[in-house]
Amino acid sequence: MRSPSAPDKWIPAFLANAVIWGASFIFIKIGVSKLHPTWVGAGRLIVGALALLAILLITRERLPRDRRLWLHMLVPGIIGSAIPFALFAYGEERVSSIVAGIWNATAALWVLPFAVLVYRIERFTARGAIGLTLGFGGVLTVLGFWDASASSIVGQLMCGVAALCYGVAIPYLKRYVTGRSSASGVALAAVQVIIAAIASTIAALILAGPPPAPTTWGWDVIGSILALGAFGSGVAFALNMRVISMAGASTASYVTYLIPVVATVLGILVLGESLTWNQPVGALIVLTGVAIAQGLLSRKPKPPTSATAPPAVKELAHRR
Repeated sequence: MRSPSAPDKWIPAFLANAVIWGASFIFIKIGVSKLHPTWVGAGRLIVGALALLAILLITRERLPRDRRLWLHMLVPGIIGSAIPFALFAYGEERVSSIVAGIWNATAALWVLPFAVLVYRIERFTARGAIGLTLGFGGVLTVLGFWDASASSIVGQLMCGVAALCYGVAIPYLKRYVTGRSSASGVALAAVQVIIAAIASTIAALILAGPPPAPTTWGWDVIGSILALGAFGSGVAFALNMRVISMAGASTASYVTYLIPVVATVLGILVLGESLTWNQPVGALIVLTGVAIAQGLLSRKPKPPTSATAPPAVKELAHRR
């Protein structure tokens, strides 16, 4: 097995991904100020598909031609990208970008029960049960159901369902796609985003009609959609592959812990959003639960195999 590269080789890409994915929530917030949530999702996916196709062109790779693979990619494309991207946009009409970023971190919790009970690619351990229970206690804390408006609860639930969609799609990818295709990670991501872009565009046309003319969006909204697509679903994926190849999938997964931090800082500095006590406390509980479920707090050393990586890791970039 190839030994991990020196940290200075992959840390810049790792930190760049934390910033890109953490910043995506402020871009969504800006996007829904002028666009219907479905068009925010569709717009970022269209740009993301073009960005990934450009990366394939530069690297001289091709899209896979296996029809069976394309059929399998319908699940991660629609459930793992199209639906959650729209739901996060709907949610951010009602809650802050900070709250949405915190909810995104719960995806690793949703993955575990689906991986164990539905796809049967993981074993349910006492450690996993403790982490899952603690994590969902954090979810209730973030939700703040004891003192929240109906609109806030609806928005938070939309973000929660978006994270749940990742929990369905990510282990599906591991069960039916990862390791069964010779296509590169970038090529698989391109297939997923292309499918998601088509599905999102059809849904947006049905639910919201044609989008307003781009000349009415404003440069802030145009820039936000371009950033969400080109960086969040394009450049960041390529950078994530670099981290995985140099430092391993487990190391790449730790970006999950930085995303809500970046989302919180940018939400406060850029959008002037504020925090209530339950949000950072709940986020800390959630991330602690995820860390326990992933074995990061275990005293026993983990064997250096791909099995040590949580099932959410290997396709982490696909869902942003």
